[in-house]
Amino acid sequence: MLSAPKFLFIPVSTPQGIGEYMRSKIIADEVVSRWPNAQIDFVLNRHVSYIDDCPYSTHLVDDTPTKKIREVNQLITDLKPDVVIFDAAGRKAQLKHAHRMGAKVIFISQHRRKRSRGMKIERALVTDSHWVVQPEFVIGDITRLDKFKLNLIKRPPPIFTGSIFTSPTPDRKQSLFDKYDISQGEYLLYSAGSGGHYLNQELAADRFAQVAKKIFLETGIPSLMVFGPNYPTRLPDMEGVQAIAHLDSSEFINLLDGAKAAILSGGDTLLQAIALKTPTLAVAISKDQPSRINRCATANLILSCGSNKQEMLTKVRELVEIDAAESLHKTMAALNEVHGLEIGMAEIERLIGKN
Repeated sequence: MLSAPKFLFIPVSTPQGIGEYMRSKIIADEVVSRWPNAQIDFVLNRHVSYIDDCPYSTHLVDDTPTKKIREVNQLITDLKPDVVIFDAAGRKAQLKHAHRMGAKVIFISQHRRKRSRGMKIERALVTDSHWVVQPEFVIGDITRLDKFKLNLIKRPPPIFTGSIFTSPTPDRKQSLFDKYDISQGEYLLYSAGSGGHYLNQELAADRFAQVAKKIFLETGIPSLMVFGPNYPTRLPDMEGVQAIAHLDSSEFINLLDGAKAAILSGGDTLLQAIALKTPTLAVAISKDQPSRINRCATANLILSCGSNKQEMLTKVRELVEIDAAESLHKTMAALNEVHGLEIGMAEIERLIGKN
């Protein structure tokens, strides 16, 4: 097994979202904790707001890396990574080039369309490990035909990792409680994703904040509102609601684990909340989220509603009621425990061990 492996992370990178980058950073942080001498490089869109927050060596391109085939392939040639991780990113030519250069190729998909793309024969032949970062109950199993095709070309089926995040810890959680003057199970956590999404002509984060303010005035339950790194304006001052510009993944997970309930968009944080057994109301803020939200709501794992402010208020009032919370807790408790980060790291160790 390599003592100083080289990793190249290529997440989808746009000014609107941040989920793929955050997931890649979580994996990179865990890699460094296990291989302190590991070399970590990221390819990022130069137009995203989180460039300065990335603690690793970054290589900037003028769009999401998927669209920059020549530049990304040149970086792979120059850096000679042992492992390349394409997080919802990557054209067939990029995966092929990474494979040709001797790297182990990991492809991460987060919905059915991406998963299907990752199983296409030419891509599957150059992919060493395909991770699906959705629980199977959300996305469903692959078809018999897909299984047949993968078996025919002697490639393994995708692995269901579920959501990937670092587990909360009591010490980290308590330090955050002290910082924000809150207590376990006695606050609400709001987040509309990266902060750059719009609902019609209004920023989704602003609508979430308006709901948070109204709910505090009605219930007296204090709240944290995470606006996100892509939020473009000054943070508002709200009674009973602490406005937070941005949290790193560990901070967010610990605060999510400590919350009475959460009001979230339908991205990866929703699945993290389910894994942590935190009662949640989910509101779709982008076109890929409704199907995920609907599956979770149908399974009675969350509450859901449209993005209308009055509808959101009604559902948050329901969420904080004891009966609704207990019903969600009961369903979530029946889920099998899946540790996505551990599953992913086991795959990386397997691949590195083969080099």
